[in-house]
Amino acid sequence: MAKASSKTSAPSINIGISEKDRAAIAQGLSRLLADTYTLYLTTHNFHWNVTGPMFNTLHTMFMTQYTELWNAVDPIAERIRSLGHFAPGSYAQFGQLTSLPDAPAQPPKATEMIRILVQGHEAVARTARSLFPLADKASDEPTADLLTQRLTVHEQAAWMLRSLLED
Repeated sequence: MAKASSKTSAPSINIGISEKDRAAIAQGLSRLLADTYTLYLTTHNFHWNVTGPMFNTLHTMFMTQYTELWNAVDPIAERIRSLGHFAPGSYAQFGQLTSLPDAPAQPPKATEMIRILVQGHEAVARTARSLFPLADKASDEPTADLLTQRLTVHEQAAWMLRSLLED
């Protein structure tokens, strides 16, 4: 009598996007996840360490921004999983995948924090925008929708921060 296998395998993914396209999109979303998490850490760091006459305004603004970034990482990671791939989740992986520099070891002055965050939000926006051709080619509307939402947030945050630097 043949032994029944105790190992079961999940059915293959058949969502109308090829494995090759799913892999490429998941890799791009992994970069977006790493950028988002890195920007989250930098923003939270600046929230803790901001000083000067704009303290109250920036402390509150940075908290709003890091909270939004924190809430963004889960939908990005879950989209990667929906495409059949594992989401990166270690500092080492994020360090390899991100396009953003790490937060400075010594907290900079408030205006430099603002500049760094403007550059960070713009970098994340560029990463998100670079994925549209892949999502479009694969007719991956859920990823395109996620990217549109992220672009809206990052472009608006960059504008608001940039406005603080004007005379």
